Amino acid sequence: MGALPPNPRSISGQKKGSAVALNSERFVADLHILRTFGASGVGKGVVRPAYSEADMAARDWLASRMAEAGLEPRFDVMGNLFGVAEGPSLLLGSHSDSQPQGGWLDGALGVVAALEVARASVEAGGPAISVVSFQDEEGRYGVTTGSNVWTGGLSLADADALVDHDGVALGEARRVVGDRVGAPVDPAQFTAFVELHIEQGATLDTAGAQIGVVTDIVGIRDRVITLTGQQNHAGTTAMALRRDAFQGLVAFSGRLNERLRNVVTPSSVWTIGHVAVAPNASSIVPGQVRFSMQWRDGDADRLARMEAVIEETLAEVAAEMNLGVEQGPLLGLEPVAMDGHLRACLEAGAEAVAPGKWRRMPSGALHDATNVARVMPVAMLFVPSIGGISHAFEEDTDEADLVAGLRVLAHAAGLQALA
Repeated sequence: MGALPPNPRSISGQKKGSAVALNSERFVADLHILRTFGASGVGKGVVRPAYSEADMAARDWLASRMAEAGLEPRFDVMGNLFGVAEGPSLLLGSHSDSQPQGGWLDGALGVVAALEVARASVEAGGPAISVVSFQDEEGRYGVTTGSNVWTGGLSLADADALVDHDGVALGEARRVVGDRVGAPVDPAQFTAFVELHIEQGATLDTAGAQIGVVTDIVGIRDRVITLTGQQNHAGTTAMALRRDAFQGLVAFSGRLNERLRNVVTPSSVWTIGHVAVAPNASSIVPGQVRFSMQWRDGDADRLARMEAVIEETLAEVAAEMNLGVEQGPLLGLEPVAMDGHLRACLEAGAEAVAPGKWRRMPSGALHDATNVARVMPVAMLFVPSIGGISHAFEEDTDEADLVAGLRVLAHAAGLQALA
């Protein structure tokens, strides 16, 4: 783990030692209440995609809990929800939207833990702490869209033009925010941002570690690609005469895996995760296929080299199979290193709460902290995901690990957590 700096000041700028009584039972109870919004009926699974009825109901409930904690609930035009403390403050939180088939802790943990730390600090007269639940982190409309717009990485006009897999524009979807929208929330009022999250991988669980302090977050590129051939009769169209869009996707995917081999490292990843075939009928040669193409790496230059390979392979397959190619906008975020001072505070908290059971680690998943790093210092910490499972109904974390993450977060914020 390495040596820690002597007696680092907290993230909030306060000297450590202000004792607060974190209410871990209240924290866990709120997590379980939040998962009832969009509950899947399968285990602890959640279906709460951005701007859905369940998502907005969850945000309204969170807003009420923020108000009860002495914070001012404020929605911005994107539907990002802030619980704002008076004056300059530390910002804690994550997101509360879910994948189409998601787990109960992805994002939700960071929001509810932030709420508990903030209200415990209010109750103890501690430092000012604000809370945020960002909107559309899970990518219904691209890449961490809510925090991207809030921090200036994406204009509202460009965001509104994005469409989901069903063809619904973001500008249309966010109308559900309605009259909740208040005055803009200025990032300058916050001193730093810290995000607690489940790991979403197996590193901590496999190692028997309780806390991961994040060193950096990988970069990502994401775009939608459409291949167009000729729809035709599946029984009478000879194979040599076909312009089969789906076979174009198959050829592209197979060649891409081979050609990226000499460009990537073991930590590089690429995914074709969403595919829509038209007309999607058993007796028709597919005339069109629309698919997502996403790749991630911790090195910006390598992301660019991967992009070049993808472009070359796509053009080659399209030419050989006489297919048209249309590419949507390239969305993405650069790799981001965590702030050194904030990391030291989290490491000190990890050693206090879980001595010998924490580690430094990169994040292979994308998080809102990447966007927020544009406007203030950021840091992250992880708790284990059982079996490394996330983005699935089976996602779970031991309650003791959830509470440990809460305590580390409070400790780093300058609060000696009594949980």
